[in-house]
Amino acid sequence: MSDHSAAPAVIRLHPLDNVVVATRAIEAGQDVGEVLTAHFIPSGHKIAVRPIKKGDAVLKYGQVIGTASCDIQAGEHVHLQNLAMLDSAVSHEFAVDGGPTPLLPENERRMFQGYLRPDGLVGTRNYIGIITSVNCSATVSRAVADHFKTNGFGNYSNIDGVVALTHGTGCAIPMNTEGYQYLRRVLSGYAKNPNFAAVLMIGLGCETNQVSHLVKAFELEEGPLLRTMTIQKLGGTRKTIEEAISIIEDLLPEINAIKRTPQPLSGLKVALQCGGSDAYSGITANPALGFAADLVVRHGGTAVLSETPEIYGAEHLLTRRATTPAIAEKLMARIEWWRNYTTRNDAELNNNPSHGNKEGGLTTILEKSLGAVAKGGSMPLMEVYEYAELVTTPGFVFMDTPGYDPVAVTGQVAGGCNMIVFTTGRGSVSGFKPAPCIKVATNNEMYEHMIEDMDINCGKIIDGSDSIEAAGTRIFEKIIAIASGDRTLSEGYNYGDNEFVPWQIGAVT
Repeated sequence: MSDHSAAPAVIRLHPLDNVVVATRAIEAGQDVGEVLTAHFIPSGHKIAVRPIKKGDAVLKYGQVIGTASCDIQAGEHVHLQNLAMLDSAVSHEFAVDGGPTPLLPENERRMFQGYLRPDGLVGTRNYIGIITSVNCSATVSRAVADHFKTNGFGNYSNIDGVVALTHGTGCAIPMNTEGYQYLRRVLSGYAKNPNFAAVLMIGLGCETNQVSHLVKAFELEEGPLLRTMTIQKLGGTRKTIEEAISIIEDLLPEINAIKRTPQPLSGLKVALQCGGSDAYSGITANPALGFAADLVVRHGGTAVLSETPEIYGAEHLLTRRATTPAIAEKLMARIEWWRNYTTRNDAELNNNPSHGNKEGGLTTILEKSLGAVAKGGSMPLMEVYEYAELVTTPGFVFMDTPGYDPVAVTGQVAGGCNMIVFTTGRGSVSGFKPAPCIKVATNNEMYEHMIEDMDINCGKIIDGSDSIEAAGTRIFEKIIAIASGDRTLSEGYNYGDNEFVPWQIGAVT
């Protein structure tokens, strides 16, 4: 482990704050520069720097993160025992900071090595996808993918793999519901994702979510690189597996012949994600990713922020950046939808932070959201999309998704994202085929402990030996390298087959 004892014991994030953040575990009675600690303070947790009366606001990042549930003395640990959630009461200003995206001149914009598809989209990977219309075709689809995982592709080395996208729904679901619409958007979006060179759609035959209806509704063109079949029509599981394997084997020479060529960064759509967050997420990795996202956008690419419950309380920072009031209103409409959704399900938007987030020092969703929104950088907000809608507007955009990472990423990839950057403080380890996922650590200790899973470390920002700008530039260069064919650590382990999780909403009948 590295020696970080030279780092300051605490960090004040804004002059108005009445708490500071511990950069390491601090014993009771320690002088941390602003106050004496009243008791042991875990790393990443908050310390009051002056008395805070019961009911008064607790400030971090210069923003309200909750109210004191009892009197808090200077030097005390501020966390679950004395910090209460409150409904967000911030004022929302629309489009006051929005404007044209400050793009770099075209001759200064970076390129990457990608796969140009016939529809003009650009892939960062060259996968074959098997998309299931219903859970009933999942076993057959996995059997086909497992055949190639076991037997490989022979001399066809330019194929990244066969991915079976299986799920737990597709039937016994009312056709006029949000859940049905979301599923169909996800499946059609994955069929169009440019990281797939070819797609095979497999259904059972009698399900609600018919393959033929899906193809027609979303204008998917059947042909050599998009094939469909149903188990019942082909005469059973064995015949379907054999037919699917035969179709894919016939496609291998054509798919293997597709080569990477220089492509503009306008071909990149980067999903911005955080999971297993800690108190350092909003101080190190998330602002660094925000800096990298700004670079992607300035070079002509698209950065997609998501996880609506995890921007709650910080959405006012985004409405200010909207380029028009209408875009800001779309974001607020999604926030209102979430208020209604959680209420009718006897839940609340503060059903977050998670247990691990709280252990890492995050107390309320307001605090978590202020750190999470930092991933979105500073570019103008160009559009707001519903779950799994195709992202067609370049620049910085937002997609409405749950905070649950696999569901959120599934929506972003369905929207066309061909790259994911995922910050984590506790140590999230998922892969998300067909999109490569760069893992970014928020703190040194977790990075060193889980170094085999973390691609980039931003923890040195805390001790001053790194900066947000330098770390963000490294993330940006890593995005270009991975998009051009370098492998993430999770890809090296062949992770990512089990994180396809469409958002299930509503009754199962």
